[in-house]
Amino acid sequence: MSAVLEVRGLTKSFGGVLAVSNVSFSVAKAEMLALIGPNGAGKTTCFNMLMGQLPATAGDVLLHGEVITGMPPRKVWRRGIGRTFQITATYASMTVVENVQMALLSHHKRLFDVRRFAHRAYYDEAMQLLELVGMQTQSERACAVLAYGDLKRLELAIALAHDPQLLLMDEPTAGMAPKERIGLMQLTADIVEERQISALFTEHDMDVVFSHAHRVMVLNRGELIANGSVEDVRSDAQVQEVYLGGGSLFNEVAEGDHA
Repeated sequence: MSAVLEVRGLTKSFGGVLAVSNVSFSVAKAEMLALIGPNGAGKTTCFNMLMGQLPATAGDVLLHGEVITGMPPRKVWRRGIGRTFQITATYASMTVVENVQMALLSHHKRLFDVRRFAHRAYYDEAMQLLELVGMQTQSERACAVLAYGDLKRLELAIALAHDPQLLLMDEPTAGMAPKERIGLMQLTADIVEERQISALFTEHDMDVVFSHAHRVMVLNRGELIANGSVEDVRSDAQVQEVYLGGGSLFNEVAEGDHA
């Protein structure tokens, strides 16, 4: 499979502290790649450099072979990378469909005349995205009254508004109930397969990781210590040591539960 994203020697230091150290990896087309690690391992810092929200101290990020290192987030977004966040970021006073319409207005470079026709702009397209994530029946509800799991689904629709080639999902199931977590990640897996896009996600719920990731990477203290299949990472001695001091990393996942 050809690489959608290539990361070469990515490094970030804050003063004398290395938050991310010489990290290299790639993401293939239609791959769901999990990036895991203990709190403070450098996962979000890595995401912020990929998206241009933090400048890298060293290293390069390439999207389909084009160097995007140092580009501002808006340009990275326009190149085809979408992102969801640990804490949802929606307009609480707007309706569900209006939030998606705003993302579409931005994608189509029509924010300059938003006041004139925003209420009707790209409505059908917005509703199609809401149908994709199972939120079409709540299109006229204000975001302020949505359940948290529904906000996460809405945020996914917003992230898909510019038809990205790669989704960065930072703790996509954080704050959700177990059943909601399973539903959201299965939805993401279905979209990845259907649209042939890629997803790089961080996650603390190992059931989610092992059930949906095609491949798993492990960061510890800013260094990439493992990169491989679910089976390889789960049995890796160094990963075991990082998580549980040498004990069994996780309960066995039933055969067929992971991608």
